[in-house]
Amino acid sequence: MSETTYRPGPTPNTVRNAAGQTLTPPLGWILLPPGDAALTRRVKAAGEFWLVQEKKGRKLFSHGVWAPAATIERVKQELAAERATEGFAKRKAADADRRVRKQVDYVENFTSAVRSFLGFHATHADLADRLAIAVSEHATPVGSGTVARTQRIPIEQRAEAAVIAWMRHQTTAYDSMVIARIKGKRREVRRMLAQRSKELLSRYRRGEPAAEDCPLRRAFAAIG
Repeated sequence: MSETTYRPGPTPNTVRNAAGQTLTPPLGWILLPPGDAALTRRVKAAGEFWLVQEKKGRKLFSHGVWAPAATIERVKQELAAERATEGFAKRKAADADRRVRKQVDYVENFTSAVRSFLGFHATHADLADRLAIAVSEHATPVGSGTVARTQRIPIEQRAEAAVIAWMRHQTTAYDSMVIARIKGKRREVRRMLAQRSKELLSRYRRGEPAAEDCPLRRAFAAIG
């Protein structure tokens, strides 16, 4: 088996190699679009193919796999036959149950981590619960792309980052700010707002009475 990675070409039926040359896939090959991971994996394991990917920023996007049409059709039929069996249906249901249980466990653990990070005084326990739940509901859905879904940092750091992000959008004017398109300016604004949020959280940790114009309480009043 030979694996080669290409970039999308200038027209639908072309690709570009690492040297920037435009190439046409071999006769009899077709493009298998992305979307069915099992099918793509088996086609790649069945013989020669061209993997088409494109990097945008830090993310790598798949544009599919070029492979012999006969190979793709054969693998499709084999996979369809397997998926029609009762055993496959049971495995799929069991996998879905496991994913649900895993998600429920993660949401509980993440919400607990958020509460620990907040560490509000007992007089503000109700607000801590509301905030922990609100942050968790926003940050933990599968596919949300939030910091809560990353595995690269400990859950305690994920919880802190998620709280600060939630507060940036819910308790500040960040979303409506006009920020100069200067390198590093948006990061600077985010750091400034994060510091304000941390100072606000500190007051609740010390048990200070909530001010009438507290942005955190205003945010929950708006949410309802």
